[in-house]
Amino acid sequence: MPELPPPSAHPSPAPVPPAVRAEAVTALRAAGCVFAEDEAELILATAGTPHEVTVLVERRAAGLPLEQVLGWAAFHGLRIAVEPGVFVPRRRTEFLVDQALAQAPDASVVVDLCCGSGAVGTALATALGPVELHAADIDPAAVRCARRNVDAVGGRVHEGDLFEALPAALRGRVDILAANVPYVPTGEVALLPSEARDHEPPTALDGGADGLDVLRRVAAGASDWLAPGGCLLVETSARQAPAALAAFAAAGLAARLAASEELYAHVVLGTRRQGAR
Repeated sequence: MPELPPPSAHPSPAPVPPAVRAEAVTALRAAGCVFAEDEAELILATAGTPHEVTVLVERRAAGLPLEQVLGWAAFHGLRIAVEPGVFVPRRRTEFLVDQALAQAPDASVVVDLCCGSGAVGTALATALGPVELHAADIDPAAVRCARRNVDAVGGRVHEGDLFEALPAALRGRVDILAANVPYVPTGEVALLPSEARDHEPPTALDGGADGLDVLRRVAAGASDWLAPGGCLLVETSARQAPAALAAFAAAGLAARLAASEELYAHVVLGTRRQGAR
């Protein structure tokens, strides 16, 4: 089921013939879209002509995530550009952004690893004001998409594997290191909704045997990049949280868990200890 953006995140739809709206709702409902009426309104607000409505409805009915059909996702009060084949930012990840802002409200250097569309970095830069923002992803499609969002807030996007993608000059200077790493165990990827497993890149979903392979790599390298007192934030699941906390501690980070029952979100925060490198 797609996470629908709030009504305030999109403009009021232009008047459309009732028959076009009815046909869109009928087609979406037949395709199994639980929120067919809401999705139809978003498509009608995005499309410029009845023909475009038909094309977008057909794409959605074929199983493409709603946000990829629309070309954008609502995230932390922003409209984030999303392209086919790129991970769609989830509403629960807004909790990670809020935790980062609470932990480091005066941050001046921000890094968004495993950035996907660049939603996290863009939201942080928007909230913090002028910052030095760097985002990175190993997937060329994600890098291309992220540039559309990150460039708009004055940031830079790099292609490569985790820290290898970052400029060396960032070492020891990062105040907020946000890493929305893949954390689905390999054996559970096939159990994900088809929208995710068929239309989002495996590199954004598959976290290895227990789902924590990438998290451990990020935690192990974080202290070299964090400024004194800088923080690493990674999203995980409730089941994985104890092992994630242990990984942070093993990397020399002062770790704690933050959780939101409303969003069913779990974020592990790790702070670089003073004098640690």
